[in-house]
Amino acid sequence: MKNCACIAEYNPLHSGHLKLISHIKNDLGAKTLTVILSGDFCERGESAVMDKYTRAKHAILAGADIVIELPTVFATANAEIFATGAMKIVRSLGCIDALCFGVESGDAQTYRTAAKAMLNETKEFKQVLKRELETGISLAKAKFNTVKQLNLPDLDENLVSSPNNILALEYAKAAIKLGMNTELYPFLRENIHNDVRLKKSVTSARSIRLQLAEGKKKKIRKFLPKYVYADLPEFPPDFRIPVVSALMSATAKELSEILDCSEGLENRIKALLKDNPDYDDLLGKVVTKRYTQARVRRIFLANFLRISEDFIFRCLKSDLYIKVLAVRENSPLLSEIKAAASVPLLMRKSDYRVLEKTALDCFLKDALANDLYNLVSRGKQNEYFTLIVSDETKK
Repeated sequence: MKNCACIAEYNPLHSGHLKLISHIKNDLGAKTLTVILSGDFCERGESAVMDKYTRAKHAILAGADIVIELPTVFATANAEIFATGAMKIVRSLGCIDALCFGVESGDAQTYRTAAKAMLNETKEFKQVLKRELETGISLAKAKFNTVKQLNLPDLDENLVSSPNNILALEYAKAAIKLGMNTELYPFLRENIHNDVRLKKSVTSARSIRLQLAEGKKKKIRKFLPKYVYADLPEFPPDFRIPVVSALMSATAKELSEILDCSEGLENRIKALLKDNPDYDDLLGKVVTKRYTQARVRRIFLANFLRISEDFIFRCLKSDLYIKVLAVRENSPLLSEIKAAASVPLLMRKSDYRVLEKTALDCFLKDALANDLYNLVSRGKQNEYFTLIVSDETKK
């Protein structure tokens, strides 16, 4: 294998991520590693604990050769959009041989078989899917149940039991839809993705974030590389008040135009908001079995960033750009990408002048997210530059 990619949030980068990177370089034998990284806001509808440039620097110091930003419209959407948007970038790079990702269970063939079956949406499939959705379960689980009933009775339910497995399935689906020959390499994780407790060996990113939110930064020192710990703030940026403020100013019609805000959920949000202006209280009231916490958080965040469903699908259908957040000094991969890329490569302010129409609108949404993150975190990150990282930076 020559060039491998992984799709990540590194929120923050910890020992489990280091093991995955080591696996890619040492076990799979990849010559280079490209990371497609979420920007300042993440897939669970939350802000990152550190800005995208700092996290990109950490990725390079951990072993990546180049870090590309996953546009905000994809990074903050559901698993299907997140994965499809990321795989579009992988394809547009033009030189990626493989994708490696963490999972709780399953091998590459299992994911490919399930993905192919889930993409075969016949008339019968749609009828069964409708019945499954009427039971109040999530779309991912409903599609899985439909495939199990119609095509693959022995399909392992664990494939839709965790966000990482669901993402892996969506990567496989996206690869098929986009006609990609990229090899898929699932890597078994050592921890549970949503475990809130710190574990002695490899702990979850969520457990680290929770400790940080409680002001217990010192407790997580041993779980992080020194260069990550040194950059961590004492508390993560708190967007709860501005997010609720945006909900107050939005109309029910505007909320209904957001991805996954359907079936009258916009009216439920507006009604509950009157007596629950606190973010956490409102979230707790809106969430139900059908409307998961992650889904509701994403709706709140999409409203804050003014990202509509229509805009997301316009971006999915359009040729966009490759926004380089950071690159290893003297990496030969950069020249290879410049020669092979099918969309504009953005590294300096002059590069952005070629963007137009949907690509420009998509980038401006990244720039807005960057500015809002700077506002709340009191940062000064410039959207129009690329970090050049040397190995000396780690010292």
